[in-house]
Amino acid sequence: MAAPKIIAQIVITGASIFGKAFVDAYKVAAANAARQRASSGEVGADAGVDGNPISPSDALNKKLGITLDEAALILNVKKEPIPTQQEILDRYQTLKVFRAKERLEGELKVALGEQEATGAQNAAASQQPPSQQQQQPPKP
Repeated sequence: MAAPKIIAQIVITGASIFGKAFVDAYKVAAANAARQRASSGEVGADAGVDGNPISPSDALNKKLGITLDEAALILNVKKEPIPTQQEILDRYQTLKVFRAKERLEGELKVALGEQEATGAQNAAASQQPPSQQQQQPPKP
């Protein structure tokens, strides 16, 4: 008689777990659908939470996931006036060249350090006194 009761409890517990999972999945799907509608430009996409239209700058923030302040900070440029594409590209290339130069200098230092260490070991070995030969005791 205990077996049917246990089976019933397992079925009820499993159903409640699946029910909760289904509800959570539905909430996530609904949120994703709303986000998708907003980004695709369907009805209501240009309205904010309060019903007012979203500014183009706010729309870019939402679409790209980065604000103008953050972008200016990352590229180390002033945000007013907004830099041209060529200015941004020049700054990016300058940073990449600088980082590449740093990397090559670091590798050169490592290589020179290894050569100096090897040279120091060789110099130390050549400066050691020759090993003393075993002296045989004089024969009587």
